[in-house]
Amino acid sequence: MSQQTTIRKLAELVNTPVEKLLEQLAEAGMKFSGPDQVVTSTEKVKLLGFLRRTHGKAERPAEEAAPRKITLNRSRKQEITVGGGKSRQTVDVVVRKKVTLVKPAEVPTADLVDEERAEILRKLEESKQRNLAEQQRLAEEDRRRAEEAERARREAEEAARRAAEEAEAAARAAAVARDEDGEEGAKPAVARKTVHKAPPPKAAEERRAPAHKHRGSHVMVTEVEDDETVSRFAGQLHLSASERARRSSSMRGKPKNKRPEPARAGAGQHGFSRPTAPVVREVAIGDTITVADLAQKLAMKGGDVVKALFKMGVMATINQVIDHDTAVLVTEELGHKAVRASDADAETALLAHVEEVQGEKKPRPPVVTIMGHVDHGKTSLLDHIRRTRVAAGEAGGITQHIGAYHVTTPKGVISFLDTPGHAAFSAMRARGAKVTDIVVLVVAADDGVKPQTAEAIQHAKAAGVPIVVAVNKVDKSDADPLRVKNELLTYDVVAEEFGGDVQVAEVSAKTGQGIDDLLDKILLQAEVLDLRAVADGRATGTVLESALDKGRGPVATVLVQQGVLRRGDYMVCGVQYGRVRALFNESGQQVQEAGPSIPVQVLGLSGVPEAGDDFVVVEDERLAKDVAQQRDAKRRESRLVAQAGNRMEDVLAQMGQGEGQQTLNLVVKADVHGSMQALREALTGLSNEQIRINVIGSGVGGITESDAMLAATSKATIIGFNVRADASARKVIENHGVDLRYFSIIYDVIDQVKQIASGVLGTEIREEIIGTAEVRDVFRSSKFGAIAGSMVVEGVIRRGKPIRVLRDNTVIFEGELESLRRFKENVDEVRQGTECGIGVKAYNDVKVGDKIECYERIEVARTL
Repeated sequence: MSQQTTIRKLAELVNTPVEKLLEQLAEAGMKFSGPDQVVTSTEKVKLLGFLRRTHGKAERPAEEAAPRKITLNRSRKQEITVGGGKSRQTVDVVVRKKVTLVKPAEVPTADLVDEERAEILRKLEESKQRNLAEQQRLAEEDRRRAEEAERARREAEEAARRAAEEAEAAARAAAVARDEDGEEGAKPAVARKTVHKAPPPKAAEERRAPAHKHRGSHVMVTEVEDDETVSRFAGQLHLSASERARRSSSMRGKPKNKRPEPARAGAGQHGFSRPTAPVVREVAIGDTITVADLAQKLAMKGGDVVKALFKMGVMATINQVIDHDTAVLVTEELGHKAVRASDADAETALLAHVEEVQGEKKPRPPVVTIMGHVDHGKTSLLDHIRRTRVAAGEAGGITQHIGAYHVTTPKGVISFLDTPGHAAFSAMRARGAKVTDIVVLVVAADDGVKPQTAEAIQHAKAAGVPIVVAVNKVDKSDADPLRVKNELLTYDVVAEEFGGDVQVAEVSAKTGQGIDDLLDKILLQAEVLDLRAVADGRATGTVLESALDKGRGPVATVLVQQGVLRRGDYMVCGVQYGRVRALFNESGQQVQEAGPSIPVQVLGLSGVPEAGDDFVVVEDERLAKDVAQQRDAKRRESRLVAQAGNRMEDVLAQMGQGEGQQTLNLVVKADVHGSMQALREALTGLSNEQIRINVIGSGVGGITESDAMLAATSKATIIGFNVRADASARKVIENHGVDLRYFSIIYDVIDQVKQIASGVLGTEIREEIIGTAEVRDVFRSSKFGAIAGSMVVEGVIRRGKPIRVLRDNTVIFEGELESLRRFKENVDEVRQGTECGIGVKAYNDVKVGDKIECYERIEVARTL
């Protein structure tokens, strides 16, 4: 943010015609050729001084007439008693002090013009010399006072010692006299009386009563310094020397509230010295800083810093965050020096921690990413390699997040990453290309190169990863592999048979044709790359996906890249940290450790990390916590800085926009972090001039009561992507009439929001839940497999309708009913409160406590 502006903007700001402002600048001695030239701060100050002199406002007699010196007088009176018996007298001791306060010379400000600055500096130097001389004189006087006080203290101690000796001698004499003649009992009393009336020593008497004036029975003592000896013997002058010595010796061991020494009271060598020049401070500023923290470092009021920012064109409150450049400009404007704050010690310690991990590098399995256009058979190809049926359980046959697997083939161990092909999942494909060693580009032989195919090629080339092309669906009648190879030439992907370096395998995920050839090409490419990693030591790697599981808490799917990740390790993962409680492989089996290139699920983190974050295993929990908290604070400040410190020009531009733009608020909840991120970016990208899509809240996991309250207060629509609302959230939604939409395919979400954003009237497809059944028991059947003995808790379950299986309010399977029975009879529907047996087609993992949701898709006419 710059403090310079053009003549045209300055004229608009001060509400003056541009021609008149150019004339005033010319009269002030500054020539400008046009209104688009830049005016600096010095030129603005010079123009301000010229205008003040023109209007006769240069002098300020009111400030010069202000008093520059104040004299304060203080008087303290104390009464002491002298003598005893009939000769007792009362003495009034009066201590007077006189203090003169002089107003210091004014410090030159930045608003003075250059001609006045030299005169001010000269006067400031003279004032500095006078102040130094005054300080030397005051120091000399304080030193002399200290010497006199020390001398008086020594004399008082000497007098007390002599009095103690006299008292001890008198006591010994009285004891001797009592031993010599027991009948003379009056002598000790006479001796004591004599000691009682003994006059004080001459030195002490002179200090106690210097220069007194008689007024009847009272004595007026003047010119008495505020000395320690006066307060020590005040009210004890009627005592004898021995009694005073006894009391002084008894109090000598007790702590006393001594008056501060002159050097510590501010007048000695280490005392406070009045500043004679402006204090220039070095302020350490990081990437962002709040206005309150900056004011504290500058030793200024927060309002003054806010005022300086406002003069620069930045409107910020005291609690808002400003960026580094703005903080540096306002610091220099206020006369101080800004320096770059050093990076966090915790990050430095973490870096040193990672660099310490060294060891022998050994061969590791390759990490292969399957990429390509949607519905070209990526997951089916991987499914055939893994000998499982992953694609059958996916919503609409579309992969919604990254799937990570490692398989043991006859050719060796290979780790596979299956990325989505939809356009909204571009960030996921970029993450897949970032952590991979080899990219297998799947292209359908009957469809050719599509937009997501080209995007996958771009991601692979940007990451510098070799490509192996798998031409799928060659078993179809209309397959044309040669056409695919020719289309790939447009994107600089040249097959080996055309003289290039890209291996091409013709495969069929349905029949298994060419799968072995593809694996041979992958392992051959891995041998050429000579992939190695440190097999021992602390693990480092990348988060592929993350989710919030109701029963297990935050779950992160990570890919180990170096070292070995073991159960019980402390790890920091982005802004989250924790101790590894458990490790699971892709089959759900618990493992004790994971080496390089092996993907695993990690339990035990403090929160859900973001997909794409790096993780590092550290020695102890303290370092992990410090690094995570510091990253969280920096990320929070960076997020707030975009909202703080808006410029005046930006606010005026927003005020000038039309008022016809509508806002659609959304709350997006998804099952995994990658899907939530892709949905949020895809929906906000639909904004146009007529409507703005604003995602006010997003997260991972089921829809909670707080999400429903947020949507109710902001009049937002809740989008649940493969998640459901709990009971408390449904109650809030019903009471406030919140619009809740459930989706399982990203196409439906984007299409429905796009219709609203583009203003196209028509029909929309909604999924209406018609019934929910709760699984009470599971029975095994030789014909249908697992039969869920269920109770219909809501609505009705109908035969022929699609269903979903929910576990902890999260969709784990989507399919259709294979059988619906009431006792032994097949029925078409079962209503609420009735028990039934439900057979789910192609799914045998139903457990007690799961919910089976029956729904139907209906077309609803759109009304605005």
